[in-house]
Amino acid sequence: MRQCNLGCKARQVQSVRQKMVHQEGMPFADLLGLEWVAAIVQEEVKVWRECVYTPLVTIHTFLTQVLSAEQCCLAAVARLLAFLASRGRRLCSPKTDPYCKARMRLPEELLRRLVQESGRQLEKQGSQDRLLGGRPIKLIDGSTVSMPDTKANQRAYPQSNTQQPGVGFPIARIVAVLSFSCGAVLGLAVGPYKGKRTGEPALFRQLWNCLAPGDVAVADCCYGSFWTFAMLRARGVASVFPLHQLRECDFRRGRRLGKEDRLVTWSKPVQRPEWMNRKTYNALPTNLELREVRIHIAQPGFRTESLVLATTLLDAEEVTCSVLADVYRIRWHAELDLRSIKVTMQMDVLRCKTPEMVRKEIWTHLLAYNFIRTLMAQAAVGLGVPPRELSFSGALQTFNAFCPMLQLATTTDLQSTLWRSMLAAIGSHRVGQRPNRVEPRAIKRRPKCHKLLTIPRKEARKQLLQGTYS
Repeated sequence: MRQCNLGCKARQVQSVRQKMVHQEGMPFADLLGLEWVAAIVQEEVKVWRECVYTPLVTIHTFLTQVLSAEQCCLAAVARLLAFLASRGRRLCSPKTDPYCKARMRLPEELLRRLVQESGRQLEKQGSQDRLLGGRPIKLIDGSTVSMPDTKANQRAYPQSNTQQPGVGFPIARIVAVLSFSCGAVLGLAVGPYKGKRTGEPALFRQLWNCLAPGDVAVADCCYGSFWTFAMLRARGVASVFPLHQLRECDFRRGRRLGKEDRLVTWSKPVQRPEWMNRKTYNALPTNLELREVRIHIAQPGFRTESLVLATTLLDAEEVTCSVLADVYRIRWHAELDLRSIKVTMQMDVLRCKTPEMVRKEIWTHLLAYNFIRTLMAQAAVGLGVPPRELSFSGALQTFNAFCPMLQLATTTDLQSTLWRSMLAAIGSHRVGQRPNRVEPRAIKRRPKCHKLLTIPRKEARKQLLQGTYS
């Protein structure tokens, strides 16, 4: 029966806090930062059931599920059941139904706030970036994820037009804001893969609150429009984007700052875009002064030979062309971070069958990612090195190996010993120094020779029964 008494809720939160700190031995207890997590839970979860699956236990089980190699609900429930039995606590059902219902009760806003707060705290504790005088650098990039082919998912996130109905899978587009200094996810926007206002720039506009005055936004060329430059500058955020391929560049115009380094003026387009209201359009300046710099890349094996960067960092003495080149080069870390989330953590193919649960699964992956980044930051502090020098996959594998031992530790001293050993092991997995690494975009291992399913599975089964399938 649902319990909505506020006093009961406060007692339950306090009880869960004590269990996580003193009895339950959940390895995420130290990472979660119980005070701010419990505060967000109290604000977002108004009603919950009196059962084993409290909000914090459900979040913990969900996190262990997305971090494990076997990301199924049955394995997640089995891990929780084994843990509760080892502690002599009230057992949960071995079936997955109660756990799935508990996940459905978790508010999506709760998981979103946990991701943003964990990323904000990690960035606040991290060291300042060396480039640009310590100004925080935020990396923006987008990608896509697929999900089970259900009717609900198809309605919310339709598949690509190049895929035949019943053969392809629903696709969602994601755009993330990441911190360069620590690699944490600071914000994410999710939208359909196709349709009006579903491109990366449109999703990025939902994330401008993740950027603070003094930040420097770095992204690829699709973000470099007049509107993005002007509206970010109005927020006190500097931008470094490659010049869009449709915009012409003429270094004979503008005020010369150096060789292939000019100050130019962009005029506000006469036609107001549909997504912008007239008040915002009128508030933007008629002309925008930007700096355009051509960067030459002489490294053998790199596909790009030269590119033009457009930026609102106008001081050529403070920010030289070589510094701008270094700033844009670190944009590649966004690609590596998204690869860690999608490939290493297996978020490229989601499991949930409804749009609401798909989004919760994405947020839980990002929450787990931020917690692994927190572990890496703690290990890096002990070594006196930047967190970026440690291996994410090594940290994830080390945590998964230590997780059962941390849960079974019965004393605080044993937990502390295991924790220190885990951080030392994470710190030992360093990323190799491979400047200007060049690798072909090809794989050596051949895929297995299975035929591709080119018709809906239901029709294929029917043809198999009739003996007409070929």
